[in-house]
Amino acid sequence: MPQDSGWTQRYVLYVPIFLIFYFLVIAPQRKKQKELKAMIDNIKKNDDVVTAAGIHGTVVIVKDKTVVVRVDDNCRIEFDKEAIVLVKSESVKPEVVK
Repeated sequence: MPQDSGWTQRYVLYVPIFLIFYFLVIAPQRKKQKELKAMIDNIKKNDDVVTAAGIHGTVVIVKDKTVVVRVDDNCRIEFDKEAIVLVKSESVKPEVVK
């Protein structure tokens, strides 16, 4: 018998643990990041948004890296697109749960 059988047994145990970790943690997180990036890339004027700070408003101007959000009649704030965590688009109608 080779002397490195203990080394092989350790790696045989590590591989399934890594695969379980990958499919339970890493893969879902990557999917969520891709969805968030797609949502941010598709922000357009008149979308209702929520920022990471919890500020709700309507998009007025979309720039390359920022958006201007109207939060009140006379109040507009410019945010980085990365600060947007939720977009409620007019084209997507939410389902009514009964």
